[in-house]
Amino acid sequence: MTGRAAPHLPSQGAELGTAAPLSPRLGDLARDTAHGGEIGVVIALPGADAATYHLRPPGGGEEWTAPADGTTLRLVPAQVTYVVSARRDVAYDHRAQQGALPVRVHFEDGGNTESLLVLDPGQLELLHYQVGRIIELRGRARGCAI
Repeated sequence: MTGRAAPHLPSQGAELGTAAPLSPRLGDLARDTAHGGEIGVVIALPGADAATYHLRPPGGGEEWTAPADGTTLRLVPAQVTYVVSARRDVAYDHRAQQGALPVRVHFEDGGNTESLLVLDPGQLELLHYQVGRIIELRGRARGCAI
């Protein structure tokens, strides 16, 4: 789910504002607007074996169907589990007065992607203090005087 291209982005050839019909894959989580917004795991796709999407609650339970065109389905994005610093150099844009820290975002489905943590001057100062505090706490835990 996390590695999918967004069909509405102009860089991907589609006109701005036009999105291709949703076509979930087996195992995707989807919210069904026609089924009270319930979230289900896609367990069957429209095709030779089924005329509609078949979904089941993630923890099990009674399955239901959704139209084959996917108009009532909305993908549920994988949740972020943690973010780590990407081992690349930082940047500072003096005109925008923003710093940028490359990060890698990890998702619960095992996927990950690179992004930027963009910080204004106040956020940069706060992060400087917070990282200093982490280093101080690490030193204390090791029994070192800082």
